[in-house]
Amino acid sequence: SYPFLCGMTGTAADATAEMETVYARPVVVVPTNRPVIRVAMPMRVFQTQQEKWVAIAESIEQMYRAGRPVLAGTRSIAASEHLGALLAQRGLPHRVLNANFDKEEAGLIAHAGRGGSEAAITVATNMAGRGTDIKLDEAARAAGGLHVLLTEMHGAKRIDRQFIGRAGRQGDPGSSQIFVSMDDELVGLHTPRLRVLAARSVASGGRELPAGAPVARLFRLAQSRSEGRDRRNRAAVLRQDDWIEKNLPGS
Repeated sequence: SYPFLCGMTGTAADATAEMETVYARPVVVVPTNRPVIRVAMPMRVFQTQQEKWVAIAESIEQMYRAGRPVLAGTRSIAASEHLGALLAQRGLPHRVLNANFDKEEAGLIAHAGRGGSEAAITVATNMAGRGTDIKLDEAARAAGGLHVLLTEMHGAKRIDRQFIGRAGRQGDPGSSQIFVSMDDELVGLHTPRLRVLAARSVASGGRELPAGAPVARLFRLAQSRSEGRDRRNRAAVLRQDDWIEKNLPGS
């Protein structure tokens, strides 16, 4: 046994109930060293993934033309490479950071905070470059700081927050925005019927849907159901471990 049990993470508040139940430890939120001035831009919702990817590339190009560094987060290597191909079609200089290039992580992150005429565009999976600060140069800071763009919502809110938290560190300026589509995997798995109803009920003459409360709630509900499933799975594994430890002491 351990005389003390503690830990620290930037997203523990999202799992307070589970932490207190499993480990019997309180969760305390420590204020940031400097005020967070990062701007959360409204979520953008599209009917299809194809329309979403086009809008993502357009948004990245706008930020690049404004001299701001961009960090685009994807859930998979395939998605990061797809976005890289779209950016290449537009002639936008960029770097792809995923498990296929893990040896180059440090160098890629070192350049991810450049702004101005040589503003950096970095495409990364959610696991890439963790634990490494993105240092802004003066041109990036003057242009508005790092812009973090999520290409879809993750199965857990804390993962979204981990990625968004790459911007606006230590009082730096920055912004974030989430792009989603009605055929994203998250809503397809966890709210399939509601997704169909929502798509039918929202009247839109174009590719982009109004990201009002009903649509936003659909994605939050899907994320909440995903988190609940993962909690139940972890609890089942914990019960199994306890049973093995109790009944099979030699294992």
